[in-house]
Amino acid sequence: MFKLIVGLGNPGTKHEKDRHNAGFWVVDELARLYGGQWQEETRFLGQLAKIKLGSNDVYLLKPNTFMNRSGQSVAAICRFHKIDAKAILAIHDELDLKPGVARLKWAGGLGGHNGLKDISAHLNTNDYWRLRIGIGHPRDSEEGKRNLDVADYVLKKPKLEENIDIDRAISCFLKVMPKISMGDINSATMELHSNT
Repeated sequence: MFKLIVGLGNPGTKHEKDRHNAGFWVVDELARLYGGQWQEETRFLGQLAKIKLGSNDVYLLKPNTFMNRSGQSVAAICRFHKIDAKAILAIHDELDLKPGVARLKWAGGLGGHNGLKDISAHLNTNDYWRLRIGIGHPRDSEEGKRNLDVADYVLKKPKLEENIDIDRAISCFLKVMPKISMGDINSATMELHSNT
């Protein structure tokens, strides 16, 4: 069972609608649905909320360190609360999945994602869960045809139709949270993957 769910993104109103902030969008919805209240936690370099999933207390975290330094915040809370990497779910945007697709994944490669790279470096392991929220790749978009590079693409707002698809994928994940909270992650994963 997860003890920490960290949404990856960049802090501040300038970035809140960027594709790169998909992780923040998910944890914001979890806080809203499960009654979590966000608090600034300087010792954890981020915003923290606590929710109840089933009978378990779970921390939600939004690092204030910017994407490429996410591991500083994650490592700080893990040290303080003695959270093992295996009990972490990191939620992030994924270029290699189309908008509307969400994939739950255990461990493995980092796919070039700088937020994950920093978390793995600080935890000294890749062995934690990830929720990959598809945002599409610029090569498959009109923006890509205008030679928009990946860094610029992730720091822009999705188009309306992409936003609708991303919201639907997030909703599908939220619907399987009760199964996850009961420890039935295999069934939750199958349901999520078949519906996104």
